[in-house]
Amino acid sequence: MRRHHVATDRRTAILEGAARVIARRGVRGLRVEELAVEAGVSTALIYYHFKDRAGILRHTLEFISDRADRYTAADEGAAEAFDPRHELERSLLLEFQDLPEVRENSTAWGELRASAVFDPELRGELARTGLAWVHDVAALLSEACPTVPAPTLTASAERLTALTEGLSMRWLSGGLPLHRARELMRAAISVELDQLARRRPPERWGGGEPEPRTFSEPGAASH
Repeated sequence: MRRHHVATDRRTAILEGAARVIARRGVRGLRVEELAVEAGVSTALIYYHFKDRAGILRHTLEFISDRADRYTAADEGAAEAFDPRHELERSLLLEFQDLPEVRENSTAWGELRASAVFDPELRGELARTGLAWVHDVAALLSEACPTVPAPTLTASAERLTALTEGLSMRWLSGGLPLHRARELMRAAISVELDQLARRRPPERWGGGEPEPRTFSEPGAASH
């Protein structure tokens, strides 16, 4: 049992070290020798746990995703009744915290996302992880707006998660102050919920014909 705990601790230390290195130097800056120094382990142990560099990246992505799930998770000890609208806003806004762990996690995620453009294997892993995130957000939207069709909820969740990533990169790169990123995120959530409540979601990005214009009076003049 003791050996199992030691192995788990070392594996976690390697993943934590990989997240730090990627956040500092990007995916291209991740070298097994430097990771070994960062994590305080041997290169042989890294290869034992993760086989190769692709395995390190794949498991680091899972680690980053799981860590984000933890710091955005609902407070199970909260006394108030569950409110899906509040939970949706709370979970997405917790992606914007000026805390070392959150900044590191979001930066590493952004680096992995950028590298996936050139790495088909990593692209597939990111797609699966992103799909799970969209599913989680869509589930909250479904609880808030139970009569809305699933495809509409999914489209809304895709918009919100894409915006979360974009605003996060703007914030981390200095393009937006933290409070402004949170304001924009909160406003977007409000717009999506309002549109879903009316069952008139915004047109999907890049799809569909424009709706015909209507006027309140037959003789209304156009401008």
